[in-house]
Amino acid sequence: MNSNFESSLRPFFKKFLNPFMLLMWRLGLGPALNISPKYGGRIMVLTHIGRKSGQLRRTPVNYTVSNGELYCLAGFGSISDWYRNMIKNPNVEVWLPDGWWRGVAEEVGDDPSRLSLVRQLLIDSGFAAQAFGRIDPYTISDEELEQISKPYRLIHIKREEARTGREGPGELSWVWIAATAILLFMLFRRKK
Repeated sequence: MNSNFESSLRPFFKKFLNPFMLLMWRLGLGPALNISPKYGGRIMVLTHIGRKSGQLRRTPVNYTVSNGELYCLAGFGSISDWYRNMIKNPNVEVWLPDGWWRGVAEEVGDDPSRLSLVRQLLIDSGFAAQAFGRIDPYTISDEELEQISKPYRLIHIKREEARTGREGPGELSWVWIAATAILLFMLFRRKK
């Protein structure tokens, strides 16, 4: 990714796309976002601790599962805030379509499977690899992918335990009940 294109994308993600994706998860629609990974991608929410603020931060990221192990990619490289937070404190939580998990994140450096995992992550990002990264993960050669993905940071998240609770995925799903009640009230009131 060239630096001009990247510098224009980062604010778009931070101000618009990430808050929208996070809201969808909080409204209970996270699993629906993952219905068609080929087109929409596989999206999870990564909860991490801010390295400066110490506050909880949540970032939607693309992910893949390989041999039962969970991986994600910092496509903007080491300048990604969530990546820098995770380096300082590797204890994270992930919101996945099948549950809410605690885990420990670690960077995958010179692992021999790194390139194949990066390719699978780009495939599992759906349209995002082609739209934002300008990469066709199906046709790019290994040599080109190796060169392009050098700044990317591949993260392995070791899942430790499942969680449930009010502050996880879908804590705002009550909105649907309230909206339905209001709509039904308006509908019945209108018929009178």
